[in-house]
Amino acid sequence: MKRSELAFTLARVPADFLALTAAGTAAYYARFFPSFTALRPVVFDLAIERYFTFLLPVACLWILVFAIAGLYSTRLKSISNELTRITLACSTSMAIVFAISFFSRVLFESRFIALAAWALSILFVCLMRLTIRGLQRSLLWIGIGVHRIALIGNTSASKTLKQLFEKNPRFGYQVVITFPSFTKEVEEKIRHLKNLDKIDEILLADPEASKEMVLSLLQFADTEHLEFSYSADLFAAAIGRSHIHTYAGIPVIEVKKTPLDGWGAIYKRGFDMIGAFLFILLTLPVQILTAIALFIEQPGNIFFSRFPNGSKLQRVGLRGKTFPYFKFRSMVKNAHLLRQDPEFLKKYGNEREGSPLFKLKDDPRVTGVGRFIRKYSIDEIPEFYLVLLGRMSLVGPRPHMPEEVALYKPHHRKVLTIRPGITGMAQTSGRAELDFEDEVRLDTYYIEHWSPWLDLYLLLKTPWVVLFKKAY
Repeated sequence: MKRSELAFTLARVPADFLALTAAGTAAYYARFFPSFTALRPVVFDLAIERYFTFLLPVACLWILVFAIAGLYSTRLKSISNELTRITLACSTSMAIVFAISFFSRVLFESRFIALAAWALSILFVCLMRLTIRGLQRSLLWIGIGVHRIALIGNTSASKTLKQLFEKNPRFGYQVVITFPSFTKEVEEKIRHLKNLDKIDEILLADPEASKEMVLSLLQFADTEHLEFSYSADLFAAAIGRSHIHTYAGIPVIEVKKTPLDGWGAIYKRGFDMIGAFLFILLTLPVQILTAIALFIEQPGNIFFSRFPNGSKLQRVGLRGKTFPYFKFRSMVKNAHLLRQDPEFLKKYGNEREGSPLFKLKDDPRVTGVGRFIRKYSIDEIPEFYLVLLGRMSLVGPRPHMPEEVALYKPHHRKVLTIRPGITGMAQTSGRAELDFEDEVRLDTYYIEHWSPWLDLYLLLKTPWVVLFKKAY
């Protein structure tokens, strides 16, 4: 999902709250308008301050009803469908307010204000939603939020979709290139366009495509972190987590890689920011003591952030993009050079031989203080700052180095679907003792079955695993 789509999804909540409070305020002042009071004098005493103590909680209640009614879905519905839902949600909300008022015996002083607020809320929220839609579509006209697709297929369905998207930019799809089928040559061309940042999605518009071709294309999309959709006949079953869209009567099934999309992504990012900030505050004394100990043991930079040649330390993150990485230094200076030393490797070996990773059981490069902070994962505390910056998450697959990721097999790259994490299923289920394939299997399970409760469970489990070295 595009960032602009997430932004507009999130913007609907404060926009609706603003529209509802504006409707309530307008209804209040309409009752006291001179022309109206001349016809029907005010016989009650309702100060604006007391009115607002009632209006704001009611607006929050209406937002909750809107959410239950599906008005904050990440998928845009038709205008008629959305306006109908708004009318029904506002009517339901007003009925709830009347019911609460009746059963609590708190009778509202003015029926006019209540009825006017109901009518104006429908009007204002509808206008706000139409404004947001207009802004979103205006951005599509200038290329912001557009899904740039490689269309595969030489069928009537592919031709119809291509014409539809070209004539209707409001759908948000731009056909960058078309191919009759998926071959090795096509694979290389798509990869080239993706590396040039010219496409971000593949649409297979061939209902008769072979199963082998679909699976091959799906694996390629996963490997290259491209969104993947396909058209199918009316009786085809969706695979994985899927959403069905219909364009010009042609069903298009979008395959979802993870629940971490839409509101899942918004929730996780908010949770990460709050959690990282709190963890930084709680561990501040430990950070200071660690910095002092490292400097006394080995004066110089207390962070491992650069290689001996001065280049920045990099890790591979979301969708295979690299980011600057740092943590507390736990090894001797120039330790990374020994990793390339044949005699050193011959003497100490590689515990992860046969996998993309490198690890020594009793690593002689680790210092005394480094061994202690590694034992209790104190060296990774600076990663909380990377979480705040949006480069990492509290929970997710561990970030690996570019040279390690370069050795990944295609199915290993699934772990790059989401932001890397400080802890995760692999870390709490065996830490460094796990085989790399098992680590990938656990991280893939997390990606496909993410939930807020799973994140909370893994975070609560992590201290136990770190302190007692027990994983279940």
